[in-house]
Amino acid sequence: MAQTYGPVFSLYMAETHMVFVNGFSSVKEVLVTKGTEFAGRPIVPIIDYISNLKGIILAHYGQVWKEQRKFALTVLRNLGLGKRSMEERILDEATYLIQAFKENMSVPFDPYDVIGSAVTNIMSTLVFGKRFEYDDGSYRNLLELINKSAKLIISPWTLLFNTVPFVRKLPLPHQTLLKVTEEVLAFCTREVEEHKATHIRGQPRDFIDKYLEEIQKSENKGLGFEDSKLLVVVSDLFSAGSETTARTLQWALLYMVAFPEIQEKSQKEIDTILGENTCLKYKDRGKLPYTNAVIHEIQRFSNVLPLGVAHAPIKDVQFHGYTIPKGTMVFTNLVSVHHDKTQWKYPCEFNPSNFLNDEGDFLKPEAFMPFSAGPRMCLGENLARMELFLFFTSILRSFQVFWPDQSKAPDLTPNFGLTQFPNHFKVALKCRQQT
Repeated sequence: MAQTYGPVFSLYMAETHMVFVNGFSSVKEVLVTKGTEFAGRPIVPIIDYISNLKGIILAHYGQVWKEQRKFALTVLRNLGLGKRSMEERILDEATYLIQAFKENMSVPFDPYDVIGSAVTNIMSTLVFGKRFEYDDGSYRNLLELINKSAKLIISPWTLLFNTVPFVRKLPLPHQTLLKVTEEVLAFCTREVEEHKATHIRGQPRDFIDKYLEEIQKSENKGLGFEDSKLLVVVSDLFSAGSETTARTLQWALLYMVAFPEIQEKSQKEIDTILGENTCLKYKDRGKLPYTNAVIHEIQRFSNVLPLGVAHAPIKDVQFHGYTIPKGTMVFTNLVSVHHDKTQWKYPCEFNPSNFLNDEGDFLKPEAFMPFSAGPRMCLGENLARMELFLFFTSILRSFQVFWPDQSKAPDLTPNFGLTQFPNHFKVALKCRQQT
């Protein structure tokens, strides 16, 4: 449609007016150049019903949102985001992940559950102050709820909820999403209540403790620091901080079995630079340009969050010759950015050379936007980047990952939900003897 109508076009879904922005230059203008003007969120009944206009990711633009985001980012940094302490947590979790892989080596297995558990445990240590065993029943149920909500949020029944008010209380399939949301919030509520009972003032253990102390400060009256917002913020961090990274690692394994020559080249680089006994560190990514390029190409090609999160102008905006009214739903097509022929050497194929210069050095093009950009960019970008590098390289150091069914090739067709994800697949593993 962009090829026919240009980089900016609009559609109506029932009575909802949606604007789609395509291509790097136009998307950059929305997210960065006019980032503040487009920093709002549209009114979406199902989202507003679920979040009650609270939280960080989906909350509407304003002073309360700014304070909540600023606080969350400050606390996460203080808890180790982007620091050596966080690197150690991820590497510790990687040992559990590698052990879980070893326990599944006898037969081909679907890696998503253990990957999801490992990734979610990182956010769990930040938010709840603890990790969960991979076979913990309540934990497994929570991961399944998060996975289910990501699929349901853009289902036809959800769209019906948004456009036909009288169906909202009827026993139709959209009620499943509402029930899933309630269960996630119930899990978070139990954790918050446990923290209230055990928290010692002045000795915060994690994000929840920090937030509880912030609620008690009188100067925060009117800035949104209250129990109901805490639940939504915790749900935001836990859900958003887990689903996208876990899906990216799921794609990573699928691409490695689909392109074994890329896997082998990356493993050789890791072995040559790090050897067998060297402890892996996040700063090692600078010594591993090819492997770093592979990880970035996985993000570019998989487009886990293909349309980002919907934006909305906070006032009427002039854009590409159009007036886009305040509150209009605006989607930035990140797939079009990551396949923009003016920005990439190989826009339509999986090729790590997209992130390498002629000398083989790593180079990140400006059009790389998996975390969005501007005022609404993902606040967990640094954490996600660290997780992707350390988990991915830990797996490749330990195993050769290969496709178990030689009668058919891996299916790289994405399923479209809030995130793009592959069909369930199984991989086979072989322990590597590093040289």
